[in-house]
Amino acid sequence: MKASRRLSLGAVITCFTAAGVWATANGETGDEHGDEEAGSVSLSRHERIEAGIEIERVALRAVRATTRLPAEVIVNGYRSARVTPKIPSVVEARHVRLGDAVEAGQPLASLSSVAMAEAAGELMLAAYEWRLVRALGSEAVSGRRYAEAETAQRQAMAKVIGYGLTEAQARELAASDRLGAFSGQFDLLAPRAGTVFSDDFVIGELIEPGRVLVEVVDESTVWVEARAAELPDVQRDDAAVVVTDNGSRIAGRIVQRHHRLDEATRTRGLRIEVDNTDDALHPGQFVEVELETGAAEPVLAIPSSAITVLDGRQTVFRMEGDEFHPVPISTGRGLGDRVVVQAGLEAGDRVASVGVFHLKSLLLKSSLGSGHAH
Repeated sequence: MKASRRLSLGAVITCFTAAGVWATANGETGDEHGDEEAGSVSLSRHERIEAGIEIERVALRAVRATTRLPAEVIVNGYRSARVTPKIPSVVEARHVRLGDAVEAGQPLASLSSVAMAEAAGELMLAAYEWRLVRALGSEAVSGRRYAEAETAQRQAMAKVIGYGLTEAQARELAASDRLGAFSGQFDLLAPRAGTVFSDDFVIGELIEPGRVLVEVVDESTVWVEARAAELPDVQRDDAAVVVTDNGSRIAGRIVQRHHRLDEATRTRGLRIEVDNTDDALHPGQFVEVELETGAAEPVLAIPSSAITVLDGRQTVFRMEGDEFHPVPISTGRGLGDRVVVQAGLEAGDRVASVGVFHLKSLLLKSSLGSGHAH
């Protein structure tokens, strides 16, 4: 690979002398492109391709203004479930562990309950009475007794289902003629498919109604919650981008803009829904949310990958023919993966957008080889 300096010492002195004369006459220190660093890197087309260097022409771009807000990844509440017994129960067995994938209807834990045993007994007695009355027929018994027997059986059925039996289990229990065969044990079932997010219980523990034993979460989508004292002018279904610590950018959409201020922080929330099928985000993770806040005037913007640092200044490699010249630039705000250029480049200039580190290495190597460093 070929790298060389194109300016001899005499030419450098001549250039600096001319620049000094010009600056004295005009009161400035640069040309229309700004100060250009001495030295260049020359690469043929084949060498550029081999090094993976890509070129982009600088142009005015009508970009949209953006703003960033700190945010946190949270569980999608519409795709999660907290599973709890509805009656006082004792944990008999565990069937899942933290992080397990479960399907809807899968047993999570086996429980036993005196209340369930009593309700089961009531169902079996009511079902037995209903079978007798139904066998006699409405002509042999009063209409009141017929209706009461049927109603009692249905109420007892609904009670055990409400306590935690499935409908199939309740019907099987009602059809049994072995009174006292039911011990009061039943399974706590997953109401939906997902991942076991929490399982705070131990075998033998007495669980009161309302106590969450297992939380099942579908992490295929997550919410990202951003908060600010003044939210930008964005609406539901507007696009948003979630930016992680490693620079990954994940597309999302706004699903809710809170109207109530948080009493502690006096901020309002913005909720973004993000597809998470690749498991890139996890509840509790801190991220940033990038929002488009409206159209802006056309500006010169280049990829942030085109910028490096030489002599403590932001620099790009401008291409002229087969040569790449380091050019100091002044930059403004960031626009996603681009940066606004305030000075140093003009529309139509060509700069290296990929492979800048390679060009910088060649330039520094050339500088050291000729006794000069930048």
